[in-house]
Amino acid sequence: MADHNRNKPSQQALDEQRRSFVKSSVLLSAGAATAAALPSAAVAATESEKAPESKQKGYQVTQHVIDYYKSAAI
Repeated sequence: MADHNRNKPSQQALDEQRRSFVKSSVLLSAGAATAAALPSAAVAATESEKAPESKQKGYQVTQHVIDYYKSAAI
């Protein structure tokens, strides 16, 4: 019975270490998920803002299209 009482404080210390590990793991996971989600949300917001600027539908002649046709003509 005396051995059981000696192990109890170390068991409490282990439990506390486990709890702090789990807490930090959850916080880090949530932070990583948030960090991963934010850049894509920012890109989506930027793309949705750019979409209304283009009022013309269909084929559009842009500088990279002009450059392509110039290089293909050679």
